[in-house]
Formats: sequence, C-alpha cells, structure tokens
Amino acid sequence: MNKLEHLLSPITIRNMTLSNRCVMPPMGTNLGTRDAMVSEANLAYIKRRARSGVGLVISEILGVHPTGAVGIGIYDDKFIPGLQQMAEAIHKEGPMAVAQLHHAGREAFGQLKKGTAIGPSAIPSLVYGIPPKEMTREDIQMIVESFGQAAGRAKKAGFEGVEIHAAHGYLLTQFLSSLSNQRTDEYGGDFRSRARFVIEVVEAVRGSVGDDFPVLLRISVEEFIKNGYTAEDVQTIMPDLVRAGVDVLHASVGTHGSPGGVTSAPPEYEEGWNTWRAKKIKEVVDIPVIAVGRFSDPRLADEVIARGDADMAAFGRQILADPDFLIKAKEGRFDDIRKCLACNQGCIERLMLEKNGRIRCAINPETGQELLYPEGPAAVRKKVWVIGSGPAGLTAAVEAARLGHNVTLFEKENQVGGQIRFAAKIQAKDVYGNWISWLAREAEQQGVTLKTSTEVTDQMLETCDADVVILATGGKNILPDIQGAGQKRVCSALQILGEDTVPGKNVVVIGGGLTGMETADFLAEKGSRVTIVEMLPQSPVLKFTGHGFQLHKRMREAGTRLLLNTQVESIEEGSVILVSDGKKETLAPIDQVVIAVGMTPRTNLEKKLKENNISYSIAGDASQVRRIIEATEEGARAAWNL
Repeated sequence: MNKLEHLLSPITIRNMTLSNRCVMPPMGTNLGTRDAMVSEANLAYIKRRARSGVGLVISEILGVHPTGAVGIGIYDDKFIPGLQQMAEAIHKEGPMAVAQLHHAGREAFGQLKKGTAIGPSAIPSLVYGIPPKEMTREDIQMIVESFGQAAGRAKKAGFEGVEIHAAHGYLLTQFLSSLSNQRTDEYGGDFRSRARFVIEVVEAVRGSVGDDFPVLLRISVEEFIKNGYTAEDVQTIMPDLVRAGVDVLHASVGTHGSPGGVTSAPPEYEEGWNTWRAKKIKEVVDIPVIAVGRFSDPRLADEVIARGDADMAAFGRQILADPDFLIKAKEGRFDDIRKCLACNQGCIERLMLEKNGRIRCAINPETGQELLYPEGPAAVRKKVWVIGSGPAGLTAAVEAARLGHNVTLFEKENQVGGQIRFAAKIQAKDVYGNWISWLAREAEQQGVTLKTSTEVTDQMLETCDADVVILATGGKNILPDIQGAGQKRVCSALQILGEDTVPGKNVVVIGGGLTGMETADFLAEKGSRVTIVEMLPQSPVLKFTGHGFQLHKRMREAGTRLLLNTQVESIEEGSVILVSDGKKETLAPIDQVVIAVGMTPRTNLEKKLKENNISYSIAGDASQVRRIIEATEEGARAAWNL
C-alpha cells in the first residue's frame, strides 16, 4: 500500500503548521449573497471541502476593491463577520485557512459594462472585448493600499494567512503582461518594471499583517498565450517577490484568454502536467512551492513532492468531485476515489454560461447543493425501479440506495453506462469510462439489484410492484429525412463509436455537434478522411472550452473538413450531394456516411406508467437531451424527492 509519506508529512510556514501538503486551491462558487456577503451555502460548501482532511484550504476570491470585485468582498469591515464564519467553518474540520485577495481588473464584466473597470492600460479584455479605464498613479496607490487593508481584515477574521492572486489574467497578471500593460511610466516597460505593481502589493500586504503571518502568491508562471511572458521571465522576479514578503509560491499557468482552457485543463492534459513550472520556480527560490494542474491521484502528488519538484500539491476540481478522496487514499482505497473528469461542466462552464450559475460538479451532485443534500436515511423505505443505467439512472440508483430505499436497476443492454460507453472511446476520455465503472461499483456496494440485458416492457409495468419508478431511458437517434439515408453504407455515430461498424476510408459525418465532432475525431484516429457537414453557420462545439479547443485542433491536424451553413440534399452511390447558400456541391468518392444530428428523448414507457397510476419521475436525456451535469443532477433529485 502506498503510504503517501511525502504528501502526508507536515510543513511549517512561519507560524502556520500544516498537517499535510494537500491544498484546496481557491475556486469561484457564486454562492455568495447579492451584496457580496458570505452565505449559508458558502459555509456549507467550504465545510464539506474542509472535512476532506487536506492540510490547507484557500478561500475563493475575495475582492479587495469595488472596481474589481466579482464575488465575495473583503473591501470593507462589514465583510469581516461573514469571513470569520468561513474561517471558523474550516478550522472546525481541521485544516488551516488562507484568504485569497483578488482584483479582477479588466476581467470584471459588471464593472466593464458600467465603465468603472480599471487596468494598467485601456486595452480590451481578451474575454469580454471591452477596454477598462487606464489606471492613474493615484489609482495604483489606491489598489495597493486596498490589498494591504484587505489582508488586515483577513487576519482579523481569523485566517492563518493570505494569498495574493497574481494569476489567470486578473489585475496583477495584467500588469505583468506586455499584452495588457503598455504603460510608459515606471509601471510599464520591461518585465521587471511591469512587475513593480505586484511587488508593491506584496510589500503592502506584508506591512499590514506583520512578520508572523504567512503570505502566499498565486502566479501564472507562464502566460501561455502568443507573445506572452514566459517562465524564464517570471524566474527573474522571484527573488524580488521573496524579499518583498512572499512565503509560498503557488505555480499556476495561463489566463482566461489563453487557448485550450489551460487554467482548468481538459482531459487531454495528463495529470500533473503543469508540475514542471513549479520546478522552474524552485530553481531560483528557497521557499515552498505549490504545484497545480489536474491532480486527482494522491500517489502522483506524493511522487512530485518526493522528487523535489514541488513542496505541496493543489487538488482543485478533484475536491469538488470527491471531497473524501484523501480520506480514501489514507485508507488505501484508491479505487474508491471518484476521480475528476476535467469536463468543467459544473465548476467552470456553469459559472460562465448560465445567468447566476452556481458551482456544481457534473459527477458529484452534492457539490454546491450541500444545504439540500439529504444525509439519510429516508423516513419511509420505498421499493424503487430505475429504468436505464446511463449517468441519470446510475446516479438515481446510487442515491436512492444510499438513502435506504430498495432499488432495482434495469438496463436493456448487456452493460451499464448509456451514452458514456461511447464517449469513453474518444481520445483522452477514457476517464469517462472509469467514472461509469466507479458508479456501477457504488451501486453494487449500496445494495442496488442490477439487471442488465433486461428491457422493461409495458407488460412488465402491468405487474410492477414498485412504489416509484425513475425513468432514465435516455435518448434515441434522430434520423433525418434525407434521400438515400436507408443505404447500407449509412450508419449512426453510435455504431461507429461502439465499433459495430468498420470505419470507411472517405467518410461524411452529418452533424457537427459534440457527438459529430467526437465521431469524426475517432474516425480520423482510425485513418479515415472525414468531412463534417453542419447546417449552422458556426460550430456548435465552442472553441473556448478546453475539450472543444482540442477537438478543433485535432481536426485541423488530421485534415478533417468542417463545412458550416451546409446541408446534405441526398446520399448517392459513392457520393454525397450538398447544398450551401443555394449552391450544390458533390463530394466524391464517399464510401460511408455517419448520422450524428442529435437525439430525442425516449419516453415510450411513460404512457403505461400513467395508465397504471404508477408514481414516477423522469431524469436525464429521457426528459431532455443535454449533458452529464443535467443528467446526474436530475437523477440525484429524483432519488432525494422519493
């Protein structure tokens, strides 16, 4: 058994001793109140994470000034009581608590719209495309002082330390970057001069909290953007930052404008991929360094620390997916850890794309819903049928059984997993298959009776003795009305991904959504020459998402064509006739056509459930075809509402 002796060893930073070297890094939640106060939801969320047994918990971003506050505030004494509750919630579970001090600069969307956002230069945000107001020297001094004052409030609130956020394209990074800082005064120019603002912020924080209080700095060691600053640039200012008062360096990477979503790397990036940048920092300073970058296996983090590449490791998204991961690792139960998929659906995209979106995890429905999550057992034990074993059905079965219900899960195929079985065939997405296997084991351990190769029929529902049925039958393929679609060489995306059909040499994929793109990616990897036909004028797979960026990149490298604003008129013998802007085009030779235009809910059993007055609920794609996060959340809610 791996004892994790390096990861679990204590470390002392000034007057703060951590019981181990596992760090929960700062992650935005949007759980705070509308007036930027700490809420009960914040406290429940952070308490659940602190219960993990990590040595250090760093709060989410705390805004030091209204011009750049995008979450909870720390720019006024009125925030201290709530922050004190947060620090106490962490302490009660064992870890040390550090408050992260933050200013968004030109990445504060609300302030950009109001015209109050500030930055080193009036250069538009790469994310929002709106320029901030260029900071005067008076503005710079005001923000420097705000960081110092905020640090004092954090100390007063009971945190053991503070972390200054100088990463990911926010204000301090904006000063470091020549792409956002084109000043001609002492705060612009070469890299050392552009770092002046960061150094002054550190000095102000150190002056505010005194010598016995740890000060951490999170920095993007590399900007990870064309013509951006490099790790070698950052090495030159490390001694200055240490002299200014930094005790620990948190070695992150990139900005929110960097390609490929590197700040929250997708599954295409291997675990611990960013560790070498922590090592670059350790080459020039003799203070502890935290490594960050898709850590989900504590054994890898232990190896990184043993090698001396870093002194601590941050488990961000992993602690959302499984707050108990470290407890399980200490007990040697590594296979029981629910490993993060790096899908970013709940922790990143939900916050960015949904109005008032609050943090979630696509595979852990408890995350962000700690106040709703029932500990169990249920007051009344019910007999429950769950029909379908995709993400919604398996999650519903696990949660219902956890709450004490008698659960039988039916799956018409000979194995569980639903659509995830096919998604797991895509490059780098084997983690999805691992998750489904984990979920199936959880169901068995919770006592779920699993019946595969068993299709529930209307006749079975006639004699159903369940108190409640959860319908999670997923979706079925949409078959477009295209001339020639009934030919033998026409197949579905699932037939290709399920490897029931041999890939052709020259293939047209009809549909450029995620399934179509991933199927094309799979085909290209097998050696097919692929053309994707999509009727929309823009790709439905967004390039700003990490996985979407990687798909588009691989498609370009493989020579795959993506024809937008185009429809298939007919499928002929050896060719496909396309129409775009009223003009026809013939693609030839074509020996295979793959249909991937989407799915529609499979609800054929609902009528019989109603006729027999059987209590039921619908979850996942059987309700509406969407993503994993909606499926698991609806599956969990169906179980919680029994």
